[in-house]
Amino acid sequence: MIEIFPMSGDEIKSLLTKVEYGHLGCCRHGRPYVLPIHYVYVDTDIYVYTTRGMKTEFITANPEVCLQVEEVQDPSHWRSVIVTGRADLLSDPKEKEHAMNFIYTENPTLAPALARTWLGTLTRSTTEAIYRIHPQAVSGRKTM
Repeated sequence: MIEIFPMSGDEIKSLLTKVEYGHLGCCRHGRPYVLPIHYVYVDTDIYVYTTRGMKTEFITANPEVCLQVEEVQDPSHWRSVIVTGRADLLSDPKEKEHAMNFIYTENPTLAPALARTWLGTLTRSTTEAIYRIHPQAVSGRKTM
């Protein structure tokens, strides 16, 4: 039997800082949508840098989101954090520049989000969107 324990605030912060990718859950018109994303955790906020598409449509319709982040060594040794909060689209140029400084400093590999992605005969938008998620509830669980 696997024993599961709550994570401390410091353990949660450590995991959010270390991993930098997770699964973002959104909901629009009662329809859920979950997708993998990269993020940057700074102080108590989470920044997401992406291009416009389905996730931005879902977030525009309902900005309440859930981020799940995990670190799995094997089925018996893992840590997982759930963050719920509101995703605010940054529109102020100074706020966007401030966020991009964090993003490029913490994870310069996020720049490919602007690269073209072919989807059949269509190409993905190259219009960027930067969101700040301020956590409203955070919880973490781990095995030992």
